[in-house]
Amino acid sequence: MKNKSITFALLALTSLVVGCNKKEKTASQDLDKVKTEVNAVSQDMKDNSYAQKNEFIKEKQGEVNKLTEDLDEISKKIEKSSAKIKAEAKPKMERLRAQIDALSKQLDEAKNATESTWSDVKSTTNKAFEGVKDSFQDSRKWLSEKIAP
Repeated sequence: MKNKSITFALLALTSLVVGCNKKEKTASQDLDKVKTEVNAVSQDMKDNSYAQKNEFIKEKQGEVNKLTEDLDEISKKIEKSSAKIKAEAKPKMERLRAQIDALSKQLDEAKNATESTWSDVKSTTNKAFEGVKDSFQDSRKWLSEKIAP
């Protein structure tokens, strides 16, 4: 969506410049020039996004590490709790660990993404991370309700 907005803005600006140009050109020449410029900008944006793949993966790996640390902290708090809370928490903790494992697999897929698949893989990875973050928030809330700070 952002790319489309930039493309349309570029088209509008180019049209304005071409319209104000005093040199006589044919409409076909003007259109060819605009198409060339739009294609160049579009390719630059695509290249730039794919070029940032390693940075994206590094950032997401840091998030996985942070989530793992958070889960370990939550587990420690649960271990200090009653048997009832431990029993209730066990399936929640197992689900969170499974989600972290799934994120790691998703990152492997992102590492192996090609330029043509990068956009979809990046989007899927972002959605997966948001889902796990929501699950962690729910678990923290549950834990804070069950265990006094």
